[in-house]
Amino acid sequence: MASPSTGVRPIESRSVTEQVTTELRRSILCGDLAPGREFSLREIAGLLNVSFIPVRDALRNLESEGLVITRPGRSALVAPLDLQDLQAIYRLRRTIEPEIASRACVLLSDGELDRLERQAAGFGDERLGMDEIYDAHHAFHLALLAPAASAWDVRLLSTLWRAAERYIRIGFGALDPDPEEHHRREEAHESLIEVFRRRDPEAAAQAVRDHLERNEQLALRALGNGEPADVPKRARATKKTKTR
Repeated sequence: MASPSTGVRPIESRSVTEQVTTELRRSILCGDLAPGREFSLREIAGLLNVSFIPVRDALRNLESEGLVITRPGRSALVAPLDLQDLQAIYRLRRTIEPEIASRACVLLSDGELDRLERQAAGFGDERLGMDEIYDAHHAFHLALLAPAASAWDVRLLSTLWRAAERYIRIGFGALDPDPEEHHRREEAHESLIEVFRRRDPEAAAQAVRDHLERNEQLALRALGNGEPADVPKRARATKKTKTR
């Protein structure tokens, strides 16, 4: 029980909620809990061998990330895939990331750019799929912006990146069998480093815009190839009528 004088919860309770949040997030992002699946809090508590309370708190966390929808009573729904959501996420990213990049390009050291270039080369490894490189990919983009990113920038970007993650994993994972896709990933990230080395704020901002635009279009096309059952028909119709 929390101390009446401080109101601070015991670390054990907080750590259980964090563990439940992490495991449910992982299950959603990798597809073990499929988009549109409904489940009871009691069911999840039983699967994870925990009490009801940390599951309830974890679902609140995941709802704020756009991964679940809680329902009246004690049930929740894994948020369905929606291509309009993906487009909204990228619209926000294109608003925020290029501006930070324009400032970061003059602050990054040559040594850090060298390190990031070596990391980008690993994205071309044909043995590794999107699931295996996603964390490194996330770290790459964070490091590229970090010198100019405030704590609030990082919080907001982390929220957007996490919201996009399952779309990225599904969309780009569908392209993994094509060796050319691995080379494209490598070249796309190496080209970012090349532009940042020029220390030109406008060029860096445009390079990030182009990178985001290309990734959004690749994700949209990949998600549409198999017409996933969990993508709403409304979103499919929007995709088919959208012109660029």
